[in-house]
Amino acid sequence: MASDAPSTAAPATALPFDDPRALAAVSLIWREAHLLDARRYEDWDGLWAEGGEYVVPIDRETTDFASTLNLVFDDDRMRRMRIERLTGGFSISAAAAARTVRTVSRFVVTGREPDAIEICSAQVLVGYKREETFVLAADLTHRIVWDADGPRISRKVVRLVNSDDTVTASGFLL
Repeated sequence: MASDAPSTAAPATALPFDDPRALAAVSLIWREAHLLDARRYEDWDGLWAEGGEYVVPIDRETTDFASTLNLVFDDDRMRRMRIERLTGGFSISAAAAARTVRTVSRFVVTGREPDAIEICSAQVLVGYKREETFVLAADLTHRIVWDADGPRISRKVVRLVNSDDTVTASGFLL
């Protein structure tokens, strides 16, 4: 699973409810959504594996994030800097942070390895900022790995349905 493209090793399958790793991965993804909506960004950062990548590509079809332009392409350092901007109170994104409620569903396992699982899902996010309500939809791909502390996010790709349209400063994480 070196790329974000669905693995050829295993066909995409509906969530197998008899696979404890798949259920643990979905639970982690739901916990992530809760932490983001609650703006608990430090706790959210604790869900990540060392070296994890948070990606919001412009081109919905790309799998080569390093060679293409992205809205977001964060490694550990950049993710933590983004959290600092959102929580520090010294940036416009912190001063005018949006309130969000997101729903994540339509889970499909698209790849499996002995120590990792890839799950695709859909996210609908409703936000409120500066007296305006907005809706964002995206296809998500999470690569979840297991370490001594349990499941961790090693890659999250957020493919916005309108990724090639105008994007304004959001004041929240996707």
